[in-house]
Amino acid sequence: MRAYGRRWLLALAAGVLAGAGACSADAAPPPPTSSAAAVSATPTPSSSPSPSLVAVTKAEAAEVFTEITATDDTLRVKSDLDGRLRMAVDLTTGGQTPLSLAAYLSTDYAPPRYRWGAPALFVPRFRPDEQAPWFTALATRDGRPTLLTFARSDRWRLSSAAELLPGQKLPEIAEDAEGYATALSPDDKSVTISPQFMQPVHASVAETGSSGVTAGLVAAGPYTTEVAEQIASLREQAKADGFSYDSIFSADSFPVYALRTADGGALIQYSLSRTTTTTTKTAEDDYIPVPDAARWAINSTVLRRTLRLVETHQYATAVPPIAKAGAAAVIAHDGGLTRATGT
Repeated sequence: MRAYGRRWLLALAAGVLAGAGACSADAAPPPPTSSAAAVSATPTPSSSPSPSLVAVTKAEAAEVFTEITATDDTLRVKSDLDGRLRMAVDLTTGGQTPLSLAAYLSTDYAPPRYRWGAPALFVPRFRPDEQAPWFTALATRDGRPTLLTFARSDRWRLSSAAELLPGQKLPEIAEDAEGYATALSPDDKSVTISPQFMQPVHASVAETGSSGVTAGLVAAGPYTTEVAEQIASLREQAKADGFSYDSIFSADSFPVYALRTADGGALIQYSLSRTTTTTTKTAEDDYIPVPDAARWAINSTVLRRTLRLVETHQYATAVPPIAKAGAAAVIAHDGGLTRATGT
C-alpha cells in the first residue's frame, strides 16, 4: 500500500479506536505472563542495559496491537469501500494472509468481527539494528484467549493467530529484569525440538501418527495423531468407493517464532498448509462431491475428475527442555479452508 493510502487507512481506523477499547472493557484480561521469540532473528542478550536499546519497545508493541486490530475491525464492516479486501490482506503476512483472504471471499465480503480484550505483551529483546523484529500478544478474542504474533518488514503486520485449546494455559515466558523476553535461534538445541524442525515434525506426526519416525515427539491429540487416523480412514473409504485420496501437510514458506519459557523450554508458533486431493479412478460418472465448505470457491456440487482442497493452520506448541525430555504439546490452534480447485 502506498504511503498516502496507509495514512488514509489509519485515519479511518482512528474513529473506532475508542470503540475498540469499549468493546474490550468487559473481557477478562489474560494472565500476566511473559514476552516472545522468533526463528529468523538473532536475540539481543538479556543483559542489555537499557530498554531504549531494542528494536521494539513494549510501548511500541502496544500501539501496534491497537492499530492493527482496530484497522482490521474497520475493514471487516461490510461496505463498498474501494480496495477493502486488498487493504485487509495488506495488514497480514505469513499464514494470516491466506486465512484473511478466505475470510472475505467465503462470506461475500462480510467476515466475522471480533471483540478484543486488553493484551499481555511478550516482546523479545532484539538488537536496535534487527531487520525483522516481532512480538506476541495474548488477548481474548470474543472471550477466548488467543495468541497473536506481529512481525515487521517494511512495516508491522499480523502474522499468526491461534486460540488456546480448552484446558490449556500459556506456559510462563522467561523475562529479563526489564520485562523483555528471549527469542530462540532456529537451531537452538536446548529444547527437544529445535524451532527450525517444529513444522516438519508436526507435519510428519499429522500424516503418520504413532507409526512414523517422529512418533512420540509431539503428544497425541486432535491436531496430531487423530488427524493421521482420519487421513488413513478416509483413504481406505475412498479406495473402496473407487477414488484415490491423499492429504499432505507442508511448511511452505511460513515463518516460525519461538519464545524461551521459564522452565527452559520453548513456546513455538508456526503455520502449516494441508493439501487434500481426491481423484476418480473408475468410470467418468463416478463424480466427486464438493463439500459445502468449498462451494464459495467451486461453483459446482460435483466434479468429474479431481478435487483439491488447501487448508492453512496456525499452531502454538509448548516444547520441553532437553533436561525434561517429553512430548511437545499443541496448546493453541486456528485455521480453515483457504483454497479449493477441481476439474
